[in-house]
Amino acid sequence: MSSIDLQRTGAVATLTLSNPGKLNAIDLSMWRALKQRMAELVAQPDVRCVVVRGAGDEAFAAGGDLEEFVTARATLEQALHYHGEVAAALQAIADFPHPTIAMIRGACVGGGLEIAAACDLRIASNNARFGAPINKLGFSMYPGEMEGLLQLVGPAVVKEILLEGRILTATEAYEKGLLTRVVAAEELAAEVSASVERICQGAPLVAGWHKQWIKRLQSGTPLSEEEKAASFAFLATEDYREGLAAFLEKRKPQFKAR
Repeated sequence: MSSIDLQRTGAVATLTLSNPGKLNAIDLSMWRALKQRMAELVAQPDVRCVVVRGAGDEAFAAGGDLEEFVTARATLEQALHYHGEVAAALQAIADFPHPTIAMIRGACVGGGLEIAAACDLRIASNNARFGAPINKLGFSMYPGEMEGLLQLVGPAVVKEILLEGRILTATEAYEKGLLTRVVAAEELAAEVSASVERICQGAPLVAGWHKQWIKRLQSGTPLSEEEKAASFAFLATEDYREGLAAFLEKRKPQFKAR
């Protein structure tokens, strides 16, 4: 049975994409559950980082579950509803206020690639592979799903992925800007853990502000004077005072997200 499993370990949440026997292919119930899981985590203020991974070692997610396409999106009305659910789940990941990391082993294809692109960081094993060969299936990528991939790597790479339908190695994906880092398969868990630790050692409010301002600056419109002033909201926080004090006292800061 397919599922999006949630596990909490301290300030870190792990979401596991699971569809046994189908290389974690994402079905409609999983897209809905993914959106719901992100909503649950937004409501938990002590979360500092979310790791998204696939169950097992063979795949992050090998695309959408094609078997249900025949019934779940057979008409225009069904297709609009189906892919609206997909886009909403991806947006929930992209809008999450804290850092997200895609931990990628094996196949990261189609919907799996879209999920990874929605995360802030993508760390992959060197045996991972990437693509969206849907040109061979006779359907195109929904614009609401393409947006995150386009923002990540730009039109030239998206065109290569979609027009050729070629599967990329981890090295190729890294060279094209799809990935943050590539490590040996046996080092993946340790590398993701190290990244999580670095994130959690930082000020939580600052991580959220950095995500907010990066997104805002990509809009292409100049910042207002009010927005420029708002960028210094950290001056009124306890964490800012703690960070400076810890630096001057040569100790590790103890941030409290306030």
